[in-house]
Amino acid sequence: MEDDPVHMKQTASGQTLEGFADRVYLLASVIFQNNYLQKPAAQRLVNYGEERGLALPEVTDAEMQRAAYELAFNALKYQGLLENLLLDSSFYLTQPLPDDQMSLVVVMLFDFLDRKFLPRKCKNTDVKEVRLVELHLLRFTAKLAASLARWRIKYEILTIECMLPETVRIKQERASSLMLYAWVNSLKSSLDEVHSVLKRAGFSRVRSIGQLQAKTFCQDPHCEDTLVFPAEAKAQLNLTSLHSNHKLIVQDKACCLGPNAVRPLLQEAENGDVLMAGCFSGLTVSHTASLIAMKQKNDGNDKSNIFVCVGDQTEPRREKLQQVVNATGCKNVKLIPESFQSLDKGDQEFRKVRVILLAPKSSLTAISNPIEFILQEDGDTELLQDLAQGSIAKSKLEALVVQQKKDIDHAMQFPTILSVIYTTYSSQPEENEDVVRAVFEQARACGESSPSQTSLCPFTSPLDSEDLIFMLEPTEHNNGCFMAIFTREAPQKVQDPVTDDPAEVAKTTGKPPCKRSQARLKRRETKSSSGGSGSGTYLKKSAVRH
Repeated sequence: MEDDPVHMKQTASGQTLEGFADRVYLLASVIFQNNYLQKPAAQRLVNYGEERGLALPEVTDAEMQRAAYELAFNALKYQGLLENLLLDSSFYLTQPLPDDQMSLVVVMLFDFLDRKFLPRKCKNTDVKEVRLVELHLLRFTAKLAASLARWRIKYEILTIECMLPETVRIKQERASSLMLYAWVNSLKSSLDEVHSVLKRAGFSRVRSIGQLQAKTFCQDPHCEDTLVFPAEAKAQLNLTSLHSNHKLIVQDKACCLGPNAVRPLLQEAENGDVLMAGCFSGLTVSHTASLIAMKQKNDGNDKSNIFVCVGDQTEPRREKLQQVVNATGCKNVKLIPESFQSLDKGDQEFRKVRVILLAPKSSLTAISNPIEFILQEDGDTELLQDLAQGSIAKSKLEALVVQQKKDIDHAMQFPTILSVIYTTYSSQPEENEDVVRAVFEQARACGESSPSQTSLCPFTSPLDSEDLIFMLEPTEHNNGCFMAIFTREAPQKVQDPVTDDPAEVAKTTGKPPCKRSQARLKRRETKSSSGGSGSGTYLKKSAVRH
């Protein structure tokens, strides 16, 4: 199989020679129909009909759903090649199939190529239109294979992967070697218990990711509650009670960094509530709740509430989020049936909110396995075409940036907020540093022109401190992400007064200065003596590589 130049390494679920059930092809065809690259009329080789935005057929089996999305995504990657084969072989011009079935033809043709033109062995063949398309393709086996051979000779390539944009090829290679990340759910277990269960299951702990193989694991260097496993350990891990009892939750590392940032910021703010808004799954909400519970259990403090804006999500996604939150043992999560932009910053319900975690829609350009990521995180499929082609359309990028700026700006308007965490899964500077710089400059200008808007003025720019910017570069081990933290002085009547002199604080208030005042003074003294920004609090700005 490896010697065959036609074979493509990325198949949907290991069923390379068997093919898929009819429902997989149907779902894949609708996904392709909704996302294919629509070319100008003069350059159009194949017509797919006029319909877009079709409702997806219901497929409840998670593996079949994943297979369909992977199949559609591969068809999107090779859309140009597949269309050329259909035209050069005369299939498109001679077979009596309507245009609205051509999406089904394309996804099935890709799978046909992936199986080296071998007949399908899958027995779940109960859909008439799928069987009909399959018969037409089988009749053209010789002509399609000849067209593929001519195409490879014409472009002098050994494998069809060579025709993909470099960015897509790199991601495709990385996706096959990504590690498995899982965080310990402190609401149901502990790190010690998880280690014990893993040891009884035959797992052994190693010191670094470079040593991972077979049934081994190590501690993640950035997230203290997260363990790393080799990808091949997933099946064995799923057999343990840790998985079935929701004690160890598998989730991408890029999603774990935001929740891990909340914990120290909430501790510095001397507790309070957290508000979450943007695109994330119930796993991210539960992870945040787990980390906060761990902190407060150690400190003996009262519980913090987590408010989650779900106004922009569909009802099925809200229900799924709530199910995950319940299954993982969260008791202090409240879903807010409003969009983040519609929230009243003066609402008394949010008077104790100290930290806002923002994860607005982003381009996912730092994600090497976008299908796996989108399905796990209940993400948006609107960018599938762009991700398949290796570059995001300028208009889409600009629309994302506009919304990202709006969300940060709105978060900074809440009067009791001490920190705003902004995260993306993008490698585009336009969505990362450029957004941070633009928002802060706008906030500063607004504060100078309207001194009454005290909610904007006190914020510090993350770009001014190495402690407040974090970039995780995508590698063969992990996906990438970007995180920036906006911080400001504690608002009056919410925290203790802040001065440069702790003794003055004690004299004025009759009690010791708050931890935030002490920490800030220490940083100022360090900066004064060294000319730098002080020591890091929990993350350093870096291009992280294992």
